[in-house]
Amino acid sequence: MEKTEHELRVQLAACYRIFDHMGWAEMIYNHITVKLPGNDHHFLINPYGLHYSEVTASNLVKVDIDGNIVEDTQYSVNPAGIVIHTAIHAARPDVACITHTHTTAGMAVACSENGLRNDNFYSALLHNRVAYHDFEGITVIDDEKPRLVANMGNKGLLILRNHGLLACGRTIPEAFMNQWSLERSCEIQVACDASGQAIIPVPDEVLKKSEKLMSMQAQGQPAGELEFAAFTRIIDKIDPSYKD
Repeated sequence: MEKTEHELRVQLAACYRIFDHMGWAEMIYNHITVKLPGNDHHFLINPYGLHYSEVTASNLVKVDIDGNIVEDTQYSVNPAGIVIHTAIHAARPDVACITHTHTTAGMAVACSENGLRNDNFYSALLHNRVAYHDFEGITVIDDEKPRLVANMGNKGLLILRNHGLLACGRTIPEAFMNQWSLERSCEIQVACDASGQAIIPVPDEVLKKSEKLMSMQAQGQPAGELEFAAFTRIIDKIDPSYKD
């Protein structure tokens, strides 16, 4: 059943707190958005100026598909987040939630010429699931939207070259799980490279098998529900004020 706006507000606020708990917050920057039910094409985004640890269900900002704020609020929204998120929400009706990070490991891989290699447990599971978009500077110009959408295609994961990571999902938990998988893939790759040891390649037949299995899984219910619920319980113990 489709969640109500209030339920989505609480779940999205929890997601911001989880990202902070994971060390994925970037000062007052970056964004996680969720599409709201109905035909108005509205979505929720974090208030510009607040740290992820300050985000609550009630201070999330509702915007339309063009990025205009559609309800009374004391907050503004970050133009960079608006360009990326409006572009994807408008072009991908299958996407309900979009996450974006600037983690050290994620940016390191985004800055590397070859991007993410499929040679560790997690990255092998992402074989042929990751798209790339070249860096065009701060994403505040609408002109970039068509290229961003074209480069992403029908993929659910996007590495913004020289910039950071982006993940999508049919639900907030699925987007969280996709982001986590991409983050772990990058962390392990960076750690392997730092070791100076030769990397054991994953055979093509294993990558193809992994891709097939992940594709079969994607046809079912959205992933990440159990994982997201577990982290929400952790956040509840730390600070349940996100529900306010």
